[in-house]
Amino acid sequence: MTMPSTELRIRTGSTLVNDLTDEVGRFCRNRGDGLLNVFAPHATAGVAVMETGSGSEADLAEAIERLLPTQDVYRHRHGTLGHGRDHVLPVFVAPSMVVPVLGGLPALGTWQRIVLIDSNGDNPVRTVRLSFLASG
Repeated sequence: MTMPSTELRIRTGSTLVNDLTDEVGRFCRNRGDGLLNVFAPHATAGVAVMETGSGSEADLAEAIERLLPTQDVYRHRHGTLGHGRDHVLPVFVAPSMVVPVLGGLPALGTWQRIVLIDSNGDNPVRTVRLSFLASG
């Protein structure tokens, strides 16, 4: 039994919140019921479910800045200012998640979107691995 999997290449640039929902939907289409694993294989990025387009992206950016300031206060200091913060971010925004899939559609709530959170401007291209485990 094989587990269908694909790798997305995401150009993040300096964008903190990168919406993956449409790509996830295309990957899940016609797969029936099962579980989707979304994994960001990076030490400075994570994946989350959040509402987008309502100001939440700016709210998240401000919350991250309050919690993990960009200042040079980290022991991990290579890269641009705040890069140490980038390495702490995945503790708060996990690098993976599991989403139920029903009838080939991610079972998300009305306003939920699957996003890549990446505060690391030093690496403007990221990969996200999607893997589907069919039920039964």
